[in-house]
Amino acid sequence: MAYDEALADRVRAAVADRTDISEKKMFGGLCLLSRGNMFAGIQGDTLMARVGPDAHDDAMSRPHARIMDFSGRPMRGYVYVDAAGISSEAELADWIALSLAFVDTLPAK
Repeated sequence: MAYDEALADRVRAAVADRTDISEKKMFGGLCLLSRGNMFAGIQGDTLMARVGPDAHDDAMSRPHARIMDFSGRPMRGYVYVDAAGISSEAELADWIALSLAFVDTLPAK
């Protein structure tokens, strides 16, 4: 599955002030990493947000969020956010901030 280049550009813009961000094409999409830890991904026009297990229930209660089940098994701490949930720059920035807040607690790889 290809990923939405426009969404990728929006995510890049949202993290443009950070120097620790890298990208890797994987799983048929684009993964974004901070200090080597994946914090977000793009599959089609869907954002994958790594929010961590403690923020999972809160994230799932947000509009347009759903279980991430990439491998057929739900993954706690990860959610998919449909395009309608990231249509504004503020909504996208909020999801990116939530993901980075978790990933920034992890040791660098």
